Amino acid sequence: MSDSLPVPTASNTFERIKRVNPQDREFWSARDLARVLEYFNFRNFQPVIEKAKEACAKSGHAVADHFAEMRNMVTIGSGAQRELEDWALSRYACYLVIQNADPSKPLVALGQSYFAVQTRRQEMADDQALKEDKTRLLLRVEG
Repeated sequence: MSDSLPVPTASNTFERIKRVNPQDREFWSARDLARVLEYFNFRNFQPVIEKAKEACAKSGHAVADHFAEMRNMVTIGSGAQRELEDWALSRYACYLVIQNADPSKPLVALGQSYFAVQTRRQEMADDQALKEDKTRLLLRVEG
């Protein structure tokens, strides 16, 4: 079995909507993700987010580390602005959201594959970095 993982076809779709905050950390807007996954009414997507937050908490992760509430100001037809609820989602949060989304939606399956592969790639990179750190430490101790 090869260590290289295929790039899912959805990679451009999910990378295209990825954002980066001022601290150079990636995140996804729940509203952007909802549109990509063909949840055209955000209120229908909110239960999916709630299930994902519950899964996050039950897996021992701090929900606030992966689901950050944010507010966006949008201009409505009259030219006035109103506030819209949104969530800044970590890669892990996106993975959980997609796992809880409607599997009959075409991009949900692609999203599940994309975030699973990307999560595995990150795990492999972290493992490699840990091995390199251990090697450097052993060389220092021996030197």
